[in-house]
Amino acid sequence: MEVKAIDSHIHLLDEKTLASKGERAQQMARYFGRERKPVSIDELADQYRARNMMAVIMNSTDQTVTGLTPVPNDHVVEAVRKHADVFLGFGVIDPWQGKVALNEIRRIKDLGLHGIGEINPARQQFFPSDTRFYPLWEEIQKQGLPILFHMGMAGAGAGTPGGMGFKLKYTQPIHLDDVAADFPQLTIIGAHPSWPWQEESLAICRHKANFFIDMSGWAPKYFPKEMVHYANTILQDKMLFGSDWPAIGVERWLEEFQELPIKPEVRQKILLENAKKLFKLNF
Repeated sequence: MEVKAIDSHIHLLDEKTLASKGERAQQMARYFGRERKPVSIDELADQYRARNMMAVIMNSTDQTVTGLTPVPNDHVVEAVRKHADVFLGFGVIDPWQGKVALNEIRRIKDLGLHGIGEINPARQQFFPSDTRFYPLWEEIQKQGLPILFHMGMAGAGAGTPGGMGFKLKYTQPIHLDDVAADFPQLTIIGAHPSWPWQEESLAICRHKANFFIDMSGWAPKYFPKEMVHYANTILQDKMLFGSDWPAIGVERWLEEFQELPIKPEVRQKILLENAKKLFKLNF
C-alpha cells in the first residue's frame, strides 16, 4: 500500500470501546451530530486501507475521576498487531494513579506502541504543569515516547448542565508550556486547534521545538486565519493531520482542508511527512 496520509488522531468505536464510555458516548453523539453505532476494528482498518492511509488509534481514561473502567491498552495493541499495515497505537495512563501509571508507561513502551495519549486534563481534572505529575513526564521522556494532550474546548460534557463536571481550565495550552520547557527531550503533541486559546498554542509551537499541534477535532473551514497562516509558513513542519474520528468525519476533514489556501508542498507535509518524521517511520 502506498501511504498517502497519516491520520494522527482517531479513536476506536467497536462495541467494547463504546460500552466503556457510558452515557458520555451518547452525549458526544448529540454534541457532534453524529450517531455513534459500533464500528468493528476490522471494518475501521479496511476503511483506512481503502483510503491508502494509516491512522494512530488511541484510548482514553478518566477512571479516578469518573469511576468508568477504560478499555485496556492491550485492546489497542491487539488492533495494531492485527492491522500493522494501517494502524499505529498510543497507550493511555491515568496521571492520578502514580506508580501504576509509571509502570504502565514502561509497559506501553515494551508493547511496541508509538506514544502516550490521549491525555485529557479536562476529564482527568489536573494541570499538566503540576509538578506532582513530573515523574510521569520524566519517564515518558526517558522512554522516548511522544505524549498527546487534549487542548481547549472539550466535546465531552458539552451542552449538558455543568458539562458533566469536566473543567476547561485544565486544557489551556499554556500549562503545557512549562512541561515543554522542563522536559526539552519530550515530544509533546497538543491535540486540536485549542479554541478559545488558538494563539496560545501557536505561540508555544513556535517557541518550543519539542511541541507539535495536531489539527484534529475541528472542521477545517472553522480554522482561524492565524492557524492557517502559520501552518502554511513558519509552523509548516510542526502541524499534523488528524481527524479525531468519529467526532469529525475523515472525508469531511480532507475536503475542507483541500479548500484552505495551503501550498501543495506544505499540504504534503501536514498530511504525511511531518507524521512520518515524528513517528520515525521508514517507507
